[in-house]
Amino acid sequence: MQLDKMVAFHKAVGDPARLRIIALLRKGPLHGQAIAGKLGLRPPTISHHIKKLRDTGMVYALRDKNTIYFYLDEKKLAFMASAILKLGDEESMKKDELKGTEQEQRKVIQSFITANGQLKQLPSQLKKKLVVLSYFVQGFETGKVYQESEVNEYIKTFYDDFATLRREWIMHHFMYRENNQYELNPQEMWPLVVKR
Repeated sequence: MQLDKMVAFHKAVGDPARLRIIALLRKGPLHGQAIAGKLGLRPPTISHHIKKLRDTGMVYALRDKNTIYFYLDEKKLAFMASAILKLGDEESMKKDELKGTEQEQRKVIQSFITANGQLKQLPSQLKKKLVVLSYFVQGFETGKVYQESEVNEYIKTFYDDFATLRREWIMHHFMYRENNQYELNPQEMWPLVVKR
């Protein structure tokens, strides 16, 4: 399971009202008005919480005439809840697939990075792109928080399209971003670590 989906799942169940909705739906399908009555909440509030749960796929809706009933997909819930325990296995398998040899990585670096350290272009093939992303992200210090402008300035030293590179580092979990502040993720979260 992708990290983004895991985070979305844990955010969705990290609310007491949503946990109570899950507990109610384990006993069987209910419509929104019934859930609101049982929990003592207003229907719009229930709609909000149901939407968050439906976005994760663990709750789905079926219409019966004029009434929409909500169901809990217990298999999906169990899978998503246990996915965190499989994270290390899945990540290491993915890393093994992408790793390749050091010789292959050096070849990618020589193909896409000039002798004076400029990035010619970002590779379109994922395996090669991760080599390049890993190579350049190591210019940041572990544990240091960077403003977006600092990240942009660093990227501009070797590549013009700083927005794309920033986005790729976030998407592939090399970095973490919150409130326009960036920080390196631990290397264990990286899909690939290339020796510089």
